[in-house]
Amino acid sequence: VQLQASGGGLVQAGGSLRLSCVASGTTRSIKAINWYRQGPGKEREFVASISKDGTTNYANSVMGRFTISRDGGGNTVYLQMNALEATDTAVYYCHGRLRTGQGSWGQGTQVTVSS
Repeated sequence: VQLQASGGGLVQAGGSLRLSCVASGTTRSIKAINWYRQGPGKEREFVASISKDGTTNYANSVMGRFTISRDGGGNTVYLQMNALEATDTAVYYCHGRLRTGQGSWGQGTQVTVSS
């Protein structure tokens, strides 16, 4: 499974961005798609996830501001980020949790929020 993240950029505080994660390869093996982020000098942290059955989960820090969704085919997952704050500045990574128990990471996309 290969994952390709895109959509990052520079935005002012209060603005919005939408990230995309496109999965390819043996996508039937994907159990869930997660978004993680790693801010400057910080450890990588969980942001949001969506499972094959559509169940979503969010970190408390983004609840009510970020929305994870997927397209009809299920191979593209979106992270709509609204009301962005400077603390949301990070490299965002998509991650596929596979039925085998393994995981697959995509490359990151940089999100920078200016205050």
